[in-house]
Amino acid sequence: MTGERTTTRRPTRESPPLRTADVARESGYSLQQVRDLERLGVIPPAVRSANGYRTYTPVHVQALRAYRGLASAAGPVVARRLLAELFSEPRTGRLADAAAAIGSLHVQLARERDEALHAQEALSKIQAETSLPDGDGADRHSADRHRTGGPSTDVMTITELAAALGVRTSTLRFWEQEGLAVPERVTTLRARQYGPAAVNEARIVAALRGSGYGIPAVREVISTLHGADGVEGIPEARRILDWRLEQIADRAVALLRAGADLAAVLDRVSPRPVT
Repeated sequence: MTGERTTTRRPTRESPPLRTADVARESGYSLQQVRDLERLGVIPPAVRSANGYRTYTPVHVQALRAYRGLASAAGPVVARRLLAELFSEPRTGRLADAAAAIGSLHVQLARERDEALHAQEALSKIQAETSLPDGDGADRHSADRHRTGGPSTDVMTITELAAALGVRTSTLRFWEQEGLAVPERVTTLRARQYGPAAVNEARIVAALRGSGYGIPAVREVISTLHGADGVEGIPEARRILDWRLEQIADRAVALLRAGADLAAVLDRVSPRPVT
């Protein structure tokens, strides 16, 4: 009947059933991990044989590969939640949902990469300023940090800076309490304002924190940037940021592979609407 929609599955060649041990060996997970991930809905449910044993297919191995890639790219918590949602009932429209979810993760990685690049630019500015003759760089750095005059296009509010860095305003306040990215203040309203030097420092702090460095380690790196010549900590900070960019690139590749594995799995297990 015209306009009537039914569902069908793409025909596939029958594959020999796999035991839990087979799936564990092929995926690199332990027997218990395979069972736990199935229980959590991270992979499609196995078929139970007459004697109660689990029976898997190559699709389950590929689903575990997708999970491994997603866990590498976005963390195991995000990966488990995303896959559990995709493999839950009702099983309709999931390929589009998967594409949207993978796309949002790519956007997040792109933002992290941009912030790391901005932090590198900030380091370059600090290095350029400190290399100016007769202490001009230090004077400019001090002026930028403590200017309390009229509005400037280079000044950002705490809300603007938080949005630019992808953090909460409470995070910026916490950094301020820890002596990191200290803002300027409008005396009358006590509203926080961040000049160019403070913005640069905040970008560096955000990138270091994103690399997994704790507050004491970040404070140590930043304190060297506030030293007499201001360049002592630049090589270490640049090394960390280079490693951060390599890490983001590895996660992006893992996400690409996970997306391909996930699409293949969903193409096998999801019903396809036909007219």
